[in-house]
Amino acid sequence: MNCLWLSLHCSFLFFSTFISYMESGNQTRVSEFILLGLSEEAELQPLLFGLFLSMYLVTFTGNLFIILAIITDSHLHTPMYFFLSNLSFADICFISSTIPKMLLNIQMQSEVITYEGCITQMYFFMLFGGLDNFLLTVMAYDWFVAICHPLHYMVIMNPKFCGLLLLTSWLLTILYSLLHGLMVLRLSFCTELEIPHFFCELNQVVQLACSDTFLNDLVMYFTTGLEGVIPLTGILFSYTKIVSSILRISSAGGKYKAFTTCGSHPSVVSLFYGTALGVYLSSAATQNSGGRTLASVMYTVATPMLNPFIYSLRNKDIKQALRNLFS
Repeated sequence: MNCLWLSLHCSFLFFSTFISYMESGNQTRVSEFILLGLSEEAELQPLLFGLFLSMYLVTFTGNLFIILAIITDSHLHTPMYFFLSNLSFADICFISSTIPKMLLNIQMQSEVITYEGCITQMYFFMLFGGLDNFLLTVMAYDWFVAICHPLHYMVIMNPKFCGLLLLTSWLLTILYSLLHGLMVLRLSFCTELEIPHFFCELNQVVQLACSDTFLNDLVMYFTTGLEGVIPLTGILFSYTKIVSSILRISSAGGKYKAFTTCGSHPSVVSLFYGTALGVYLSSAATQNSGGRTLASVMYTVATPMLNPFIYSLRNKDIKQALRNLFS
C-alpha cells in the first residue's frame, strides 16, 4: 500500500511538472496524435473490439482472482505469494494502460489521442511494464533462496526485506518512467503526428519529433539496456544456481518435485522476455509496422493474460485457494 501511494505521489509530481510545462508556452503546441491501430479496415473493427475486450476481461478477472485468493488464504501469506500478488496487480495496471483507450477509439470510430493522454499513457505503460520486469527478478531471487538456502529462507526473506525489495522495484520503475516522461516533454512536434501503433509507445513518439532527439535516443537505449540486461542477468544467475542445486538431489522424486514447484516462474519469464525481445528486434530489423505491432500485442496483452493460467494450473496451493474463494 505504501508503494502504491509512493507511485501516486510521484505521478502527481510528474503531471504537475507536465501541466506547468504545457502552460509555459516554450514548446511547439501539439493537441493530439493519431493512433493508426492494428488495422484501418472498417469490417475488422467489430472483430478486434470483441477480441480485445474478451482478452482484457480475462486478464483483469484472472489476475484479480489470484490477488483475492492470496489475500483470503492465510496459507499463502508467504514471500513467494506476496510477490505474485503484486505481479498480478502490475499486470492489471499494465494492460489497463493501453487496451481501454484502444477499445474506446474503436467504439467511437476515432483514432485520436490527446497530447496529454499520450504522455500519460506512455508514463503508466513504462511504469507497470518496468515493475513487471523487476518483480520477476525478485521472484527469481526468492526461488533461489528457497531452493539453495532452505534452512535460512525465513530468516533471509523476512517481511522487512520483502518490503524493501518491493519498494526498490517501485522506486526504480518510477525513476525510469519519470526520466523518459520528462525527456519527451522537451521535444517539439510538427505536422506528422501519426503513430503506427494502437498505443503511445516511447520509441514511436520520439520518432515523430521534429527537434533533435539525440539525447532522447541515447537515454532511451542506455536505460532500456540497463533495465533489461541487469534483471535478466540476475534471473539467469538465480536459475543457474537453482538448477545446479536440484541436480545434486539424489532422489529422482525430489528432483521432479523441485522442478515442478518452480516451473511456472521460468515459463512466465520466458514469455515476458521473449515477447519483449521480439518487440525490439522487430523494431530494429524492419520498418514494417505489422510485425512490430504483432509482437507488441503479445507483449502487452498475451503475457498478462496468460500469467494467471500459468501460475494457477501448475500450482496446487493456488488452485486450492481459488476453490476456497469460490466456495
